[in-house]
Amino acid sequence: MHKIIKSSSQEKRSVALFSIIAAIFITLFKLIIGLLTRSLGILSEALHSGLDLIAAIITYFSVRVSDKPADEDHNFGHGKVENLSALFETFLLLITCVWIIYEAVSRLVTGNVHIQINIWSYVVVVSSIIIDFSRSRALSKAAKKHNSQALEADALHFSTDIWSSSVVLVGLICANFGFHYADSIAALIVALIVIFISFRLGKRAIDILLDKSPKDTIKKVNDVLKGLNDITDFHDVKIRTAGADIFIELNIHVNPLISIEDAHDITHKVEEEIKNKIGRCEIHIHTEPETEQ
Repeated sequence: MHKIIKSSSQEKRSVALFSIIAAIFITLFKLIIGLLTRSLGILSEALHSGLDLIAAIITYFSVRVSDKPADEDHNFGHGKVENLSALFETFLLLITCVWIIYEAVSRLVTGNVHIQINIWSYVVVVSSIIIDFSRSRALSKAAKKHNSQALEADALHFSTDIWSSSVVLVGLICANFGFHYADSIAALIVALIVIFISFRLGKRAIDILLDKSPKDTIKKVNDVLKGLNDITDFHDVKIRTAGADIFIELNIHVNPLISIEDAHDITHKVEEEIKNKIGRCEIHIHTEPETEQ
């Protein structure tokens, strides 16, 4: 188990590190072109990517900490560092929205919407879409494989960039034909996309930090227990998540006439069946004899 966790941690760190490198390149590229063209759409994207860079750095350090084993002060490990990281990234995204909305509305009200468009305006946006798509897929794949909300949050950041960059691209095309208001409108649409993603990400992080029971995991556990003939009943299934780790507690009833050794074997079987369905989890099972009602 220790080797598996170590391998998982190394892969998560590697994916997170490449995200930092990608975010640095995208942020600088957008910032330079945005300043040269005065495109609010591109500048808003640069700010968005800049906060993505901060988020990627936070993700990198959070996955390093989250896989540390349990100790005397943290009996259930350090997994919730990932969920705390995801919540912090939500606040970063919302800060992005405030600036984008303020600047876009200001330009639309004052009429100061003229921007300079050149080939580099399109190059930076198209390059961003390609890089974001690649990083989002890699992060999403790693997040699902290792049940990492920090990597999932990072994947959402990059996937959000794909949509927002696409909107900015449309704004640039419209501005190229003289409709300069399209750039500011595109920036507002970017903000709305970011708000939507932020809400989803933040809600999930808060649910986990408050130990809300994951319905899909509860269903999997119940399905496993219902399919086992060795137990006569089960109840008080409690599940909570911390980073990549899932903690499960439950009570099972067994035939009162069997030996303690057989009851232990049944308990072990239940544990193994659940672990086959749910990846990285710790299970605590209380076994008691079935009583007549």
